Amino acid sequence: MIEMNSRKFYITTAIPYVNAAPHIGHALEFIQADAIARHRKVNGYDVFLTTGADENSLKNVQAAEKLKITPEELTKRNAQAFSQMADKVNLHYDAFVRSSIREEHWPGVEKIWELCNKSGDIYKKSYSGLYCVGCELFYTEKELENGLCPEHKTRPELVEEENYFFRLSKYQKQIEELISSGKLKIIPDNRKNEVLTFIREGLEDFSISRSVKRARGWGVPVPGDSSQIVYVWFDALGLYLTAIGYGKDEVRFKKWWPANVHVIGKGIIKFHALYWPGILLSAGIALPESILVHGYVTAEGQKMSKSIGNIVDPIPLIEKYGTDKLRYYLLKEIPTFEDGNFAEKNLEECINNELVGNLGNFIHRTLTFVWTKYAGSIKKFELTPEEMVFIKNISSKAQEVDVLLLENKLREGMLKILEIGNDANRYFQANAPWEIIKTDKEKAERIMFVCTNVCRIVSGLLYPFLPESSEKLLALQNEKPMDFARLLGIKAAKINEPHIVFDKI
Repeated sequence: MIEMNSRKFYITTAIPYVNAAPHIGHALEFIQADAIARHRKVNGYDVFLTTGADENSLKNVQAAEKLKITPEELTKRNAQAFSQMADKVNLHYDAFVRSSIREEHWPGVEKIWELCNKSGDIYKKSYSGLYCVGCELFYTEKELENGLCPEHKTRPELVEEENYFFRLSKYQKQIEELISSGKLKIIPDNRKNEVLTFIREGLEDFSISRSVKRARGWGVPVPGDSSQIVYVWFDALGLYLTAIGYGKDEVRFKKWWPANVHVIGKGIIKFHALYWPGILLSAGIALPESILVHGYVTAEGQKMSKSIGNIVDPIPLIEKYGTDKLRYYLLKEIPTFEDGNFAEKNLEECINNELVGNLGNFIHRTLTFVWTKYAGSIKKFELTPEEMVFIKNISSKAQEVDVLLLENKLREGMLKILEIGNDANRYFQANAPWEIIKTDKEKAERIMFVCTNVCRIVSGLLYPFLPESSEKLLALQNEKPMDFARLLGIKAAKINEPHIVFDKI
C-alpha cells in the first residue's frame, strides 16, 4: 500500500487540437487521467491536473476557412466543447489552458525559444519536405505507407520554405540513455522499445517555425523574427509548463514541475518522447518522470478520427446512460495501453451483467438487508478464523487494486474489483443470511458485519473509476472517499435508507 504523505503529483492529458468537436477517444484519455489523479489524491498526494486546447495549428486555420469564420471564433467554440466534455466525463482538472491566450501562454513559449537559442540549438535554413497537415509533421519517403501518411491515410503536400530548425540530433545519445535507463519512463514497455528503435535509426533536426504566410499569421511569433510563426508542437508542448506558471510565476512552477506523468495517445508519442525531451534538455528544464501511452478507441477495428469521419460522440452516450456507465465501459473494456473497440451493444451488456449484476447486486442486497432487518445498524464483531481468512483475501485483492493503479493499469484494477464483487456475492449466497435470520438473528448479523465491511471496501475502491457513483454508495454508508488505510479497517456499520445506484439498462 502507498504511504500517506503530501507529495505533489502533476499529471497532464495531451492538449488536443480543436479543429473539430471532441470524440470518444478524447473522452477515454480524459477519464484515464482522471482515474489516476483521483487515486493519488484520495491517498494523500497533492495533485494538479492540466488539460486544455491546442489552438495555434494550421489545421485549425484550415478548418476555420472551410466554415468561413476566423480562427479565433473556431478555437474559442471548440475549446469550449472540449471543456464541456471534460466536465461531462467528470474530469477533475485544475487548469484548462488555451495556447491562443497571449498573456497566459506566449511569454513561456518565448522564454523556451530564447533558452534553446542561447544553447546554440536553433538555426535557420531552407527546406523542402512532405508535410501532413493532420499530423502537423514533415515525413520522409520511407516513413510513408504507399505514399500516404501512416496516421491519416492522406497524401502529404510538398512544402518548400525557409524555417528555423532545432538541433535534435545533438541530443540523440542523451535521450536514448534517459529512456533506456528508465529515468524518463515510457509506459508500457513496447512503446519504450518502439521509441528506442526510432532513436537508434538516427534523430534528425526538425523545423520549429513556419512562414507567416503559410501559417496565415496564426500563432506565436518567433522572437526577433516577425516573418515566422513558432511551430505548433514547439508551442503546444510548452503548455505543460505555462499551465503551472512558467514564464509568469516561478514559485508556482517550481512547486509542480516536473510532471509525474503525461497521458497521451500513441499517435503523438514521437513529439513527447523525442522532441519534448530534446527541447527541455536544450532549455535546461527538468524532464517529466513518465509518459503513459494509450491506444485508440476503434470502430470496427479502425481508428476513430475526425479526418476519417467515423467519430463516436460521447455526449449523447452520457445523456443516454450517464457518466459513470460510460466511464466504466471505457476503463474496463478498453485495454489501458492498447487499442480497444467501442460498440454500444457491448456497453449495455457490460453494464447489466457486471456493474449491475455483480457489484450493484451485492451492494444493494447487503444495504437493503441491513436496513430492513437491522434498522440500518450493525454492531462490531470479533472475526472468527474463517471470517478472518475471507476478509484477508478481500483486503489482499484491494491492495492489489492499489498497486495496479500506482502502475497505471486501470483495466486490470477494474477487473480486480469485479473479482472482489464475485467473491462477495458467493459469500452472501453461501451464508444465506435471509435463512439464518429466521432462527438466529445474531448469527445473521455477524454475516452482515462481514458483508457491510466488504461493501464499504468495494464502494471505496470504485472512487477513482466511478467517482459520482462511489460517493453515492459511500454516503449510504455514512462514509466519504478515503485512503486505503481507513478503507480496509474493520468496523461497525450505520447505513441510510438504500436506493439503487447502478440501474439496469
